[in-house]
Amino acid sequence: MATFTKLPSGTWRFQIRRKGRYVSETFQRREDARRWALGADVKADRGEAPISSHIAKIKTFGELIDLHIEDMTAVGKTPLRSKAAALDLLKRELGKCKISALDRERLIKFGHHRADQGAGPVTLGIDIGMIKLVLSHAAAIHGLEVTVEPVDLARLALKRLGLVGKGTERDRRPTQDALDRLIAYFESNERQLIPVGTIIRFAVATAMRQDEICRAKWSDVDTRTRMLLIRDRKDPRNKKGNNQRIPLFAANGYDAWQIVEGERARRSNECDRIFPYNGRSVGSAFRHACADLKIEDLHFHDLRHEGTSRLFEAGFLIEQVALVSGHKDWKMLRRYTHLKPDALHAVLASRAA
Repeated sequence: MATFTKLPSGTWRFQIRRKGRYVSETFQRREDARRWALGADVKADRGEAPISSHIAKIKTFGELIDLHIEDMTAVGKTPLRSKAAALDLLKRELGKCKISALDRERLIKFGHHRADQGAGPVTLGIDIGMIKLVLSHAAAIHGLEVTVEPVDLARLALKRLGLVGKGTERDRRPTQDALDRLIAYFESNERQLIPVGTIIRFAVATAMRQDEICRAKWSDVDTRTRMLLIRDRKDPRNKKGNNQRIPLFAANGYDAWQIVEGERARRSNECDRIFPYNGRSVGSAFRHACADLKIEDLHFHDLRHEGTSRLFEAGFLIEQVALVSGHKDWKMLRRYTHLKPDALHAVLASRAA
């Protein structure tokens, strides 16, 4: 049974007890309480939990985004940089749109607009997926009556139009000459404070990502086994606590252990990081060097691709390469098996040994 009570403060409290459910909400005006009570009454009759007044007031997609971030932060899963940037973009582009107006037509219009801004098929696919995530979160966690069907229909339409789709797998590999030139470029520059040449060699030797290299710690190096513990390695399903031990060896042209020992010898401070530099600064220096040397379309991340591919060329099996690269899905490693024909000599020699 529903009851309205005027409190000493002048606000109104609404209470409902029905079918074993109890809900209590407080409102500034009796009319607000009455309107909310009508919806709560219907849900109670259906055996559903009424939506709290705070959630029921949400009208725009931007408010749903804020709710999603608030909920994820409350459980210790605050959106990291890439997801936070995607949500920020959606709030700018669609934040003022009423939830009821976020239909198939509006989403297709959004897709065209993003494509005009330069968003590729993969990027737009991520945007659409994020919209669906926010809507489904609101429905599943808070019981809001929102549907993801318009999102699915819009994705299908944008896919047919060629605006959403899979990206082209990048298979850019630097030549040894390009690597030598880059390393010499940095090592001959006395004004270069960051040892980017050494970091390039280490990146190929370990197939580690740029941020992983700049986060690696001396305390995570096991000198007895020559192993390095990489903490919080990137993983689409588990970014926190995804630690992995990798060997520091000379398997693909550069000796990772020798590089680490060299850094230990030149260490002049008490910092626990092996390479105590900002990852963005390393990337920026790498891009400028490529531009100066006229090395086109080479990214720092391509060094990870190169290191992984060299492990295959050295004769390692896919499951062995995964122990270095950190890939959980072996299917993802197939793109790294584009071996150079001349590497087959080394593979044959290793098998004959």
